[in-house]
Amino acid sequence: MKIRKELWFGFVLMALIVAAAIGMLLSVEKVTNGHIGLLMLSLVVVAIMLGFPTAFTLMGMGMLFTWLAYDRDITRTLDLMVQSAFKVMGNDVLIAIPLFVFMGYLVERANLIEKLFKSLHLSMARVPGSLAVATLFTCAIFATATGIVGAVVTLMGLLALPAMLRAGYSIPMSAGAITAGGCLGILIPPSVLLILYGATAGVSVVQLYAGAFFPGVMLAGLYVAYVIIVAKLKPAWAPPLSAEERQVDLPTLTSALPAGTRDYAPLRLLNALKGRRNADVPLAHVLRQLAVVVLPGLLFLLLATSTWQAVTKVPAEQAVELQAIGSEGSGAESSDSGLAEPPAEDELQEPPTEDALQEPPGADAPDTLATPPGAEVDAASEPTAAGVAEPPGASAAASDAAGAAQAGTQPAPTWWWVVMGVLGACTALFYLFLSFARLEIFKMLLGSFFPLMILILAVLGSIVFGLATPTEAAAMGSLGGFLLAAAYKRLTMDVLRESVYLTAKTSAMVCWLFVGSAIFSAAFALLGGQELIEQWVLSMNLSKLEFMVLAQVVIFLLGWPLEWTEIIVIFMPIFIPLLNHFGVDPLFFGLLVALNLQTAFLSPPVAMSAFYLKGVAPPYVTLNQIFLGMMPFMAIQVLAIVLLYVFPSIGLWLPNLLYK
Repeated sequence: MKIRKELWFGFVLMALIVAAAIGMLLSVEKVTNGHIGLLMLSLVVVAIMLGFPTAFTLMGMGMLFTWLAYDRDITRTLDLMVQSAFKVMGNDVLIAIPLFVFMGYLVERANLIEKLFKSLHLSMARVPGSLAVATLFTCAIFATATGIVGAVVTLMGLLALPAMLRAGYSIPMSAGAITAGGCLGILIPPSVLLILYGATAGVSVVQLYAGAFFPGVMLAGLYVAYVIIVAKLKPAWAPPLSAEERQVDLPTLTSALPAGTRDYAPLRLLNALKGRRNADVPLAHVLRQLAVVVLPGLLFLLLATSTWQAVTKVPAEQAVELQAIGSEGSGAESSDSGLAEPPAEDELQEPPTEDALQEPPGADAPDTLATPPGAEVDAASEPTAAGVAEPPGASAAASDAAGAAQAGTQPAPTWWWVVMGVLGACTALFYLFLSFARLEIFKMLLGSFFPLMILILAVLGSIVFGLATPTEAAAMGSLGGFLLAAAYKRLTMDVLRESVYLTAKTSAMVCWLFVGSAIFSAAFALLGGQELIEQWVLSMNLSKLEFMVLAQVVIFLLGWPLEWTEIIVIFMPIFIPLLNHFGVDPLFFGLLVALNLQTAFLSPPVAMSAFYLKGVAPPYVTLNQIFLGMMPFMAIQVLAIVLLYVFPSIGLWLPNLLYK
């Protein structure tokens, strides 16, 4: 029987792991429980590579070695299992997982992906490698909305792969774009991986979502840049679309509009509102087209005005900064606020006067009531010659605070001008080159692209800006997916039943995986394997950079035989305790890990995305061709990791801005 190369690679790798474990046991003078823990870790990796279920492998190995560590005490072993299961059940962060998964399955079955791919393909028809670029954009959007790598790769394999092959695209280029784009949902929020990492490392999922946004956009941008460059340098790998393939069919009523000097949609629609030349075109059709035309401009104006008020308004606590008398800040700012610190040398002194102590204002007129200090705002607000001023009265302070809170404004930040400038330029270009063909493409985007983006932004925005917890946002996303499927008339009893079944299956797998991970981690710590690894790492006297490189290399290599779920639940509890020693931010480390774990779906021999695509690809498309197409995208992932480490603000800027 002939064994394939992939199997040979897997068997050799497993043999090396077992040989390394046996060599470790034979090389030490005394075998301790820590070495037994490392043996358990090696056996778990080999068993998972052989195809045993991950969750039950972790539970089985954990209970077996816990039983050995407890001197064959079955009662204490079962107690550990129950406690670990209860710990997982009490983790409220995991509640968001079934809700996000349910949203993903509903969106998947709303049948938006075909319309989304076609509209993006036509809108990018003049871009080099347009089909591959549209595939990457479609995968990124759909993977973000669903978070289900297998579903995205499979659907795009059925939809985009035949289209690219018919257009003359090379098989590696086509396969690489589909498999790499389908994995973007691992990193771009809302991501199940980030939820699992947050639950494992004790890091806020909200901050992880905020931090992963720009690295995800950066990785997708690098993919698109690579495809465009290759299409420019190697046109045979990604041929441009012909004029027939770029043609957009216009509706019959639109074609019946009177022709003008140029195919400019706004002008022709305005001309159609008057005269008898458009007698064959109903006025309602013209008005509907005009409503679509003015929609981008209205949205831009609405966004600009609403955000302008938000970024220029000074909050009340910033408009009036009240300071306690005697603080350092009040003395330093006496010239501006009118408050000054009384001079003091050794003890408290009365405010300086000309000769001696003076009677309070109004004491020379005992028969009349004196005006209390601070009642006269003008007098109280002016500093004296000696720099001492009476503090404003309560009523004056309250009125000044209210006025400042109402009328206080500040200049708009630079980032607002940049964003509005880019959006304004895009809006102007939209209207400058708006033909009826582009108008039809825009209408297609309105029906496929924008509903998904609204759903994604609503979920992410509510999380990032603190309007809702991840669990609450996931519930809102599930409702949005439900409504989206209903709007596209795809919400049937069969679709709902299948979505609920798949959600329950996936959620049960994740929960059992966490239970198994908890049991395994407890057994590993009980045997002393964690302590042994920490001693080994600390004995190397690594710097922070060397530790980060070592950790990322290990995770990258683990991505070859294991999936990302196994890496998170098995190996993250080993790395997390070491972060504090090297001064590594767990949030930043999590972003690097999430970016690195894209390789878990792209690196042979396990590379599940390759097998997903092979299952729906034509027979002549081989696994070797798919693997060959994935290699450049793996190199891009390494480049993205380097960029994130060199420029950590890519991932930390948004969390620091919002939560620090």
